[in-house]
Parts: sequence; C-alpha cells; structure tokens
Amino acid sequence: MANSMLITGTSKGLGKAMADHYLAQGWQVAGCSRSDATIEHPDYQHYSLDVADEKAVTAMVREVHAAHGLDALINNAGIAAMNHLLLSSAGVARQIMETNVIGPFLFIREAAKLMQRSGGGRIVNFTTVAVPLDLEGEALYSASKAALESLTRVAARELGPMDILVNSIGPCPIPTDLTRQVPKEKLEALIDRQALKRAGTVEDVFPVVDFLISPKSAFITGQTLYLGGVFH
Repeated sequence: MANSMLITGTSKGLGKAMADHYLAQGWQVAGCSRSDATIEHPDYQHYSLDVADEKAVTAMVREVHAAHGLDALINNAGIAAMNHLLLSSAGVARQIMETNVIGPFLFIREAAKLMQRSGGGRIVNFTTVAVPLDLEGEALYSASKAALESLTRVAARELGPMDILVNSIGPCPIPTDLTRQVPKEKLEALIDRQALKRAGTVEDVFPVVDFLISPKSAFITGQTLYLGGVFH
C-alpha cells in the first residue's frame, strides 16, 4: 500500500502544490479546505470543512486512516489579517486563532491517536518568518503562529515516545493569495531582512518537507526551520 498523507488547505497555493507534488510521488493524499476540490486525481480525496470544526476534523482523520492508514500530517491551512493592532477586531482575532491554532491542534490530536496504533508518523506544521522578525501589521497572525510553534515543541515531547515526530517550517514570502494581500514595498522590506535576498518558491519548500517526512529525519523533532536565511 502507498504511503498516506493528509494535507490541510489544499484548494490553492502551497497546499495545492504540495498535494500535487506528493501525488506525483505515488502517495495517497487526502486534503481539505472550506471550498470544493480543485484537484482531480485517483489517489486524492477531498473534504470540504472548517479546520476548527472538531466533529468534522475527527470524522475526516478517522475516515482517511481507515481507508489508507496515515503516515504524515501537514498542517498547512492558515489565514492572516494584515492590519495595525489598533485596527484589529476581536472577531478577526478569534477567526485567526481558530484556523491557525485550534485547527492544527485538532488535526494533531486526532492523527496522533491513530498514528500511535500503527507505529508512529510524521507531523509538519507551517509557521512563518513573521514570528522571528516581529513584523509590524501582523500581530495577530504572528501571535497565532508563535502559538503553533509552541504547540509543535510540546507535542514533540508528548508524542515522541510514540515515535510520532513533530516539526514546523517557516517559509519566507512565497507568491500566494496570502502574500498578495501585502503591499509590494512591505514585501521588499521583508525580503531585505533575509540573508537570501529573494522571494521563496514552492520548490524551496518541497525538499524540506520531503526530508522531515522521510526516514532520514528519524532523530529530529520539536524543531522550527525558517527558510530564506531568517534567524531568531
């Protein structure tokens, strides 16, 4: 049986690109988004749901595991609101936290319950360079991803004895719907703070995820790797 992976946020952008990448490698891929499927492939199964919907997440993870097992979980789905702190509402704050923190928590919890029965697994969470750079105008987004990084570290400790490895990746700006909300001059200023002075691409991300879900990373857990030459 082919390896089985679950990726959140697969309707567009990086999530869709990763789904296509792993389908091409022969993985069974399950994806989800609030919208309908945008991928047609015999080894792809799509679920339309809100990642913060506990019942829907639980049902999806159990169905995926029952059909193909579950070797890897990639928590990619995320939202942002590029606003000054004083212009940010509580409603937007709740929405960001539900999608960027509650959602990954639910998927980690449900996936880990099933991974431990089959001898382990790999979990990769997507964070952002906005955390170490303390980017102005992204207070809520940055705070939600900082929480996800903390969740990554604690989950790594709690799930390590089950041979479930949990790491996170923080890409620098990649041209997606998320970054298209950011003014050009702000993106240029952000890139100027990187050691490598260019925007990222999905092809920069694939090898990192490949490594973290491969047997070669069997002694690595609880780590956050930022791309583009961004440091704490």
